Amino acid sequence: MGRIHICVKRTLIFVCVLICIISTLLLAITLFGHGYFHQSEEIEDILPGIVVMYVLEAATLVLSIFGVYGARKEKKWALVLFSVGMSLASLYLFVECVNAYHSKHEMEELTREEHLAMMPLSGAKQTDIETIYNIQTNLKCCGLVQGYQDWGTDIPLSCLCSDEDSTDFKCVAPGNNTRFVIHYPNSDMSEDDDHKGLMDEHMLVYEKPCLPILISVESYAISLGIGTLVALTALWVLSVGLLD
Repeated sequence: MGRIHICVKRTLIFVCVLICIISTLLLAITLFGHGYFHQSEEIEDILPGIVVMYVLEAATLVLSIFGVYGARKEKKWALVLFSVGMSLASLYLFVECVNAYHSKHEMEELTREEHLAMMPLSGAKQTDIETIYNIQTNLKCCGLVQGYQDWGTDIPLSCLCSDEDSTDFKCVAPGNNTRFVIHYPNSDMSEDDDHKGLMDEHMLVYEKPCLPILISVESYAISLGIGTLVALTALWVLSVGLLD
């Protein structure tokens, strides 16, 4: 690792600055995610992963600064530290890419099993119902497996397909014996409130069930995450390769 060629030097500085920017952005995203999930019940499960992200992002940020310093001043010790550190980080990311790829199918099956355990929806727990309400509202779907039929005769308003939605999502008319529920039973409602509903023969509901859409979205998110890890690994390997 002698004197650096001027072109390689400029390229290395550019790559190191790029790694510095990416590491800073990822660190900010991790901080935001940590704050967002801080009060949630899942925080204990995801905290180890958040800590690893903190360490990895902070390490690559510091290493990229050493890389810029070593390239500009042609300091061998800084370049060696940068090379060894980024090599280890690249190896770690490569292992994570392989693990994420192999666990993708398992995560999809886990999502399927967790949501199928909520069936039948007409007798689901209040916490599960609230979760499904949010899914239906965000993904524009109804039910989990068989569409609105999963709800029996009481269909929640989150399944309601408006005139604006009908242009982008396929909607169907529910059966004659169904009604749209304004409130779903919970401990804070009176018996009269539990049965409040409305019926309109012109009302439509989303045709597609939510579970296939949810799994598809999750699969896409996992694939996007793997692609991001692969891109970062390639960038880090490139930064080390410039010193060879």
